[in-house]
Amino acid sequence: MITEEEERYILSRAYIPEHSVGLMTSVSDSEPFLMGDYFCLRKEGWVIVVGYPLENGFTIEAFEALAGRIKREFKPRRLSLMAPKLPPSFMKSCRENEMDDYYILDIQNIKIRTGLRRAVDRARENLTVERSFDFTRKHMILSQEFIERVEMHPRIRELLLRMPQYVGSATNSIVLNAWDKKGNLAAFYIVDLAAKDFSTYVIGCHSRRTYTMGASDLLVSEMIDLSLSYDKDYIHLGLGVNRGIRQFKKKWGGIPRLRYEMCELVLRKPSLFDAIKGLSHNYR
Repeated sequence: MITEEEERYILSRAYIPEHSVGLMTSVSDSEPFLMGDYFCLRKEGWVIVVGYPLENGFTIEAFEALAGRIKREFKPRRLSLMAPKLPPSFMKSCRENEMDDYYILDIQNIKIRTGLRRAVDRARENLTVERSFDFTRKHMILSQEFIERVEMHPRIRELLLRMPQYVGSATNSIVLNAWDKKGNLAAFYIVDLAAKDFSTYVIGCHSRRTYTMGASDLLVSEMIDLSLSYDKDYIHLGLGVNRGIRQFKKKWGGIPRLRYEMCELVLRKPSLFDAIKGLSHNYR
């Protein structure tokens, strides 16, 4: 477990979304801890290593040493690793791996195109934006519609399903809602404000059943205003994911800033005791 002082230390040096202690703890349902220069989490035989050092520059050698230490001390069954670059030896053994780029939006020097401003103004004529701290039944209904309509990675689906828990427990989360004139929820964005220097776009949805053109653009504009009001230097827009999402982020001025590589290793099979423990947990 980490102390309040350690959490402040992490957030003051954070530069990727995964450095947000509350967000990561909530969505992974795990216990945070510091190991040297790295933020990590653990839960029942599973360790997550956020391989972006908080103070020192990244090196493959230091990251390999960290992974080796975690294997020795915790003996996890499952090890999830993320870093700017993963050692080739790890990549060969991955059960799952992913490569992408983190996109950021520099809001201190942003220049929004005239056409984009007009699209936001038109959307504002049909929608009302609300800043909220609640994830309600209407958000759950829209989330389910989005899941049924959009093909997404299981990890993104799980993240979306975790939002009621995250929003309910985090003190630094804000839900941006776009309501149409009939009181329908046209879209929502969830923003994390925990890090000192940036805000994080966590996830969002828009409806096709109650579709309003420009809802997503309107919420990006609101997210910029929100972030500036909290004295953030930039917004973390998350990973590129696919061509359509990359184009949307670039339209607003998002640029790739850091490389992201992820690998999940299964180091040992669950024992009979582990299986019984997991089964009993499911029936609580």
